[in-house]
Amino acid sequence: MNDGSTSGELVDSLRALLSRLSPGDRLPSSRELTKEYRVGPATVARAIATLAAEGAVVTRPGSGTYVAQRTRLHDGASSTDTSWQTVALTDRAVDTHLIADPLGPPPVGTITMDGGYVHRSLQPTRALSAALARAARRPDAWDRAPAGGLMALRTVFARIVGGSVAPEDVLVTAGGQSALSIAFRAIAGPGSPVLVESPTYPRALAAARAAGLRPVPVPLDADGLRPDMLADAFAMTGARLLYCQPTYQNPTGTVLTPERRRQILDVARASGAFVLEDDFARHLGHGGAVPRPLVADDRDGTVVHVTSLSKPAAPSLRIGALVARGPVMERMRAVRLVDDFFVTRPLQEAALEVLSSPSWDRHVRSLGTALRERCAVLAAAVTQEIPGATLAGLPTGGLHLWVRLPAGVDDTFLTGAARQRGVTVSDGSRYFATEPPAAHLRIGFAATADHAELTEGARRLGAALADVGPGQE
Repeated sequence: MNDGSTSGELVDSLRALLSRLSPGDRLPSSRELTKEYRVGPATVARAIATLAAEGAVVTRPGSGTYVAQRTRLHDGASSTDTSWQTVALTDRAVDTHLIADPLGPPPVGTITMDGGYVHRSLQPTRALSAALARAARRPDAWDRAPAGGLMALRTVFARIVGGSVAPEDVLVTAGGQSALSIAFRAIAGPGSPVLVESPTYPRALAAARAAGLRPVPVPLDADGLRPDMLADAFAMTGARLLYCQPTYQNPTGTVLTPERRRQILDVARASGAFVLEDDFARHLGHGGAVPRPLVADDRDGTVVHVTSLSKPAAPSLRIGALVARGPVMERMRAVRLVDDFFVTRPLQEAALEVLSSPSWDRHVRSLGTALRERCAVLAAAVTQEIPGATLAGLPTGGLHLWVRLPAGVDDTFLTGAARQRGVTVSDGSRYFATEPPAAHLRIGFAATADHAELTEGARRLGAALADVGPGQE
């Protein structure tokens, strides 16, 4: 190395030297480095300063330069040994394999048909922005909010649910997922079984398992959860909790019939069990009448109700609610206090203003029209572009189609092939607590920009299916 070499080159050389030394070892003096690497004193000083800033060396005036206790290598990786954590963490309590995307964000230009939220063009963005701006200017905007939520917001949620639900029966949460997590931990103890629809919402499965619960599947048909199978499942497992989505079920879109709604509650009461009703799609109907929630007709405190604003409004409006009566509500309030005390006040104020405005009802109606049109467009495109695929039925609400694939097609492999073709969909396997009876896809129609993207997405999916073919893995 000559006098014209840069300090960067010297830094690389010194990193190699550090890798051979131990923490606390003394580096050669500046004079020795100058001589060995044939550089000037200023170059050595700059290189030592760079290593010191990275935490690789420690300089002690009058004594010299020493290897730091934990040396950072040039690639940014840490030499810290964390292998001990494998033993300390023991069993894995939080399993995200059903909900995490191992491939990461899709490339630019990919058509998104695996999302669970509506496209930005369908969100009430202006109303949300104006409401949040006004909420942030209130004199008490940054004061601590009540642990149960703002009373005015709880009153609005009680009115939406209907029946004899009172504001005191409402606990405001940071979205629907937070509500599910609170409820699972409050209602059932670790190791307990929890009955779930089959198929069902993967993030509910993840939340239940994170709470230490064991999901037990109960079959669905075109009319929703089967009461006969439910009674058998309660009797066989001794479960004291059922998680279900009676209205526009995710992923199938089924709606529990009125007769079965009564039967489900009767079976749960007879079993001494709670029903955790996930009513995420209350505002996602396609224009028809939306059935009353189970909790509105519950007189015995059997139903714990979950609702959320993130789906019909925007992903970052993380406001939801739990509705329940009796000691179970006190238990859930206790869990919430341990978790996070309360939901941020400005967001609650903004949600209250949005829900209380006449524009909210207009938004829900226009959203329903848009979703109905998108659903029809996608259903037609799937029928045309994906031969052999079978629709479970045209849903009357929600954000997705549930599609059964031709025999011999691997749904997980197909989703990977579809990504290569520039479209993302959800493989059906992740919606089952145990082995799926057949290969399915959940295909969303709400997250795309327009109808043209829906049609093109179906075309790309059909091309991916042709690439894969039956039996390929």
